[in-house]
Amino acid sequence: MSGTTEPGALALEEPAERNGREDRGRGIAAYLIGFGIALLLTAASFAVVMTDLVWGPAVPAAIVTLAVAQMGVHLVFFLHLTSGPDNSSNAVTVAFGTFVCLLVVFGSVWIMTHLSHAGPPHATAAGM
Repeated sequence: MSGTTEPGALALEEPAERNGREDRGRGIAAYLIGFGIALLLTAASFAVVMTDLVWGPAVPAAIVTLAVAQMGVHLVFFLHLTSGPDNSSNAVTVAFGTFVCLLVVFGSVWIMTHLSHAGPPHATAAGM
């Protein structure tokens, strides 16, 4: 091959460059949409705590729900975890990480509860 290019090759390269710019534009738009949703969920969390919009005993459940939604937004918009065939290993990695975290947290609570019940009674103010 010589250093010259064929006229048809240039015509094929131009749409590829345009597609690259369009993909970047879509990527930035997706980041901005994710950022906007994350801001709304954060503001909603503050609104739940600072106002009487939610019934008092339901506030923890509302905060947990908003936190799970926030995690979903971050996974989809920022970590690009989708259901595509090329992301199956990412989904398995996230599922395993979640399992390990839950195992550590609930295992620790279980062990501490068992030690609390099996150990000597706590000193109370009346017994001092």
